[in-house]
Amino acid sequence: MVAVGIDACRGGWVAVAWTPGEPARAAVLGQLEELTHAFPDARGVGIDIPIGLPTDGRRAADLAARGQLGPRRNSVFFTPIRAALEAPTHAEATAISAERTGHGISQQAYRLGPKILEADAWAASTHLDVWEVHPELSFALLLGHPATAPKKTWSGDAERRRALLGVGIELGDFDGGELAAADDVLDAAAAAWSTDRLLRGDGRSYPDPPERDPATGRAVAIWA
Repeated sequence: MVAVGIDACRGGWVAVAWTPGEPARAAVLGQLEELTHAFPDARGVGIDIPIGLPTDGRRAADLAARGQLGPRRNSVFFTPIRAALEAPTHAEATAISAERTGHGISQQAYRLGPKILEADAWAASTHLDVWEVHPELSFALLLGHPATAPKKTWSGDAERRRALLGVGIELGDFDGGELAAADDVLDAAAAAWSTDRLLRGDGRSYPDPPERDPATGRAVAIWA
C-alpha cells in the first residue's frame, strides 16, 4: 500500500510517497490534482491542511491536537470559517470571523486560504482515501513525546530526521530547491508515515470519535 503525505510549500505542495521497506519518493506538485500523475500507485493521502471548515467557533480537532502537543501546541492554528477565507482582504476576513466566531483570523491562516479551499474541494472529489494530518502530531507519536525543538532549527531538523530514519523513511538526495524547504519535506514524510498507519487501520483520530460535517457528513478530525 503506497501511502502519501503532503505539505504545503512555496512551489505548491510537496508530496512524499512511502511503503515500509521501500525507498521513499518525493515530488513537488503545482496543484493537488497532479498527485495521481506523480504517484499513480497511491492508495491513501495524509495532508497537512484543514479538511472540513467550521461555520462558527473552534473545531474540536484543532483543540484536541493542541492538547497533545505541549510546547508545540501553537503549530496547530485554529481553522478559519469558510466565509473568512473567501473574503477579498485580511481586514474583511477578520471582521467576518470576529462577528461569527468571536475570534479574528491570523495573517498566516488567511494567506493559506487558497490552499485550504483547494484541498477541501480536492478531498471531496478524489477517489483516494484522504485524511487531514498534522506533522507535529505525527512526530510526537514517532518520538514518544512532542518534539523538543522547533522544526526550523538545526536541532529540530536533526530530531525529526532521526525519527523518520527510525521507521525506515529516508529521502536520499531529494532537494526541493526553492520550491520546498527542508522542513516542508520532513513534514510531508511524517504525514506519509501517519497515512500508512491509517491505511493499515492502526491510526487514530483527534478527537475520537471525530466530529461530523453537517453539510457533507464527512468525518472532521486530525489523524495520526
